[in-house]
Amino acid sequence: MFAFRCTARAVLPVLAFYSLSPLSLAVAETLPAENSTLTLGAVNVTSTESGPLATSSVLSSVDILGGDILEKMPVTYSWELFSRAPGVMLTEFNQGTTSGKLSFRGFNGEGEVNAVKLLIDGIPSNTNDGNMPFIDSVFPMDIDSIEVVRGTSDPRYGLNNIAGNVNINTRTGGNYNKARVRYGSFNTREVQLAKGIETSNWTQNYFFGRQQVDSYRDHADTERYSFGGKWFYTPDDGSYRLGLIARHYESEAQEAGYLTDDDARHHPRMSNAYNATDKGTRRMNQVSVHFDTDLADNLSWSAKTYLNTFDDRRWTQYWRTSSQQERDTYEDQYGAITSLTWRPQVDWLHAFALEGGSDVQKQQNRSERYRTVERVRQAQTRDQDFDFNTVGAYVQAEIEPFESLKIVPAYRVDKISGDFTNKTTGQDYDINDYGLIKQPKLSVVYSPWRFASVYANWGRTFQVGTGAAAYKVPPRNEDLAPSINEGWETGIKFTPASWVDGRVAYWRQDASGEVSRRLNDPSGESDNVGETRRWGYDLQVNLHPSERTEMWMSYSWQYSKILQPSSTLPDSKGKEIDHVPHHLWNTGISYQATPALQLSAWANGQTNYYLERENTQGTYGGYVLMNLGATYKLSETMSVDLQLKNLTNRYYEYVWYDPDGADASLHSPGDGRALYAGMTFDF
Repeated sequence: MFAFRCTARAVLPVLAFYSLSPLSLAVAETLPAENSTLTLGAVNVTSTESGPLATSSVLSSVDILGGDILEKMPVTYSWELFSRAPGVMLTEFNQGTTSGKLSFRGFNGEGEVNAVKLLIDGIPSNTNDGNMPFIDSVFPMDIDSIEVVRGTSDPRYGLNNIAGNVNINTRTGGNYNKARVRYGSFNTREVQLAKGIETSNWTQNYFFGRQQVDSYRDHADTERYSFGGKWFYTPDDGSYRLGLIARHYESEAQEAGYLTDDDARHHPRMSNAYNATDKGTRRMNQVSVHFDTDLADNLSWSAKTYLNTFDDRRWTQYWRTSSQQERDTYEDQYGAITSLTWRPQVDWLHAFALEGGSDVQKQQNRSERYRTVERVRQAQTRDQDFDFNTVGAYVQAEIEPFESLKIVPAYRVDKISGDFTNKTTGQDYDINDYGLIKQPKLSVVYSPWRFASVYANWGRTFQVGTGAAAYKVPPRNEDLAPSINEGWETGIKFTPASWVDGRVAYWRQDASGEVSRRLNDPSGESDNVGETRRWGYDLQVNLHPSERTEMWMSYSWQYSKILQPSSTLPDSKGKEIDHVPHHLWNTGISYQATPALQLSAWANGQTNYYLERENTQGTYGGYVLMNLGATYKLSETMSVDLQLKNLTNRYYEYVWYDPDGADASLHSPGDGRALYAGMTFDF
């Protein structure tokens, strides 16, 4: 509770300042309770009088991106859409099917600690190691909105919800026919088709997307496609809604590999000869059934059940003296999620709601690795078969003593189970007995003024091992405790005028015993990083100075430190966590020059980061990228657009340090200047 007392001390001076300022006296009129959510773009709003508590209602550090600003962004993969989200860092591997990922709150995207829970239409969509390849199966035109929840105060999810979560909501309902074709640099060819059919009882939504890219670098051709459908039924009396969602994705891509520092700088488009047979194939499926009903006027029930399958094969060689590896991963995930929400009328409260929920997530995983030569197997280095299961339950209350104050206490408990078989030896191992993982949480939003809402939150989340590291594999014979992440945040959401809104926040998150996956280890084990701390500041501002103009800006300062390292790496004490830049920012402007012509410009950047936990191998990775766009509406149903990425042809790169093979930094250059032309039909 020490962290929460610190939070309270940080919030009280802010409250005092605003309550005594002349501006607050001028607008002292009490207003309905406000939330601290910021929304960019147009979002479909649905009633919150029934159903589960809305994310924007009960959580205090939320950003929502509307589909209208996402569907025409010039991206190859949908994780790149998060460049528009405040405080989100993108890690661009650019290695075939392993293209990149997102992270935030001082956690990197290396895959060592995957700290963001991914959901697609409310369905858990991380793989066992916490990575988020399922995001690739959703193309921009199929997205209705994206919710980004940062911090430790969300009780709805347990596993992977270390620093927060993102939920990608795809289109549901509506009558529309949409098509988009795009062509551009590196022989990029893309088509997206979307159709919605809505009648009195049924909604049907269909999507197909296909993309082929020759890519900026040699030996990096990619082809991928996705298709899916959503079918929902509501009877005439509206007493329930039942739906089915199905989605299939396939991709095949060559891998350009990593370069030396010198080659990357002077020949960024090259690929090494020893990477000539590196490639990857990936197939994913998601099927889910959704059910929502009102059991009474003030009582609603929501339930989902799902099946995810993941089939991934990858051949990769990191360095000329190392061997090519074949990495095969097969996962079947299934589970159920349910919540019960009660909204009684309490005479002595302005508003009250109570929600309880539970979830079961089961995984059947197979991980195989081989040493290969030109994709021909020479020897098997891993053959693991393991089950990993979580059962969780939570309760949260939304309490409004009066209009301007909202208090959301919550509590979550998770339990982990499973078993592990090393098929190369025939040995079976039990999972670590992590016990009941208890996670109390609390959020408060105070909104006494028209122009500002002050908020604070505190909570605990957890990290456990992934792969073999979750089990008692010798020499580890004793049960490990989970790493408990305790975090808090305090901030102000401000709206001093109708044409401006924003947020300023300070946050901190401490881990009791962070573990880091050994990415290139044949056994699939992890290292104990130790006790860590992450903290930072977030600033977001959105401006609408006129009906024609929209501007946005976000800046995040983030810091990390290893407070107490493990005995295996004592020299990391007091050092920074690898691949965490101190500064992240994005900014842009959109101008409606004429009723038909929209012009836009945007930029994003970050500073350098260390490559390893002892901070001895230098810093890399900083960049500033500038982009331009123009959209012209030819008719009510047709528009064309041009997008110019990396306007200045700035060199940028992803870099990591390989202590086992190259014993040096390895570099993956990003794309150079690129021009894309698109045409969108909406009829």
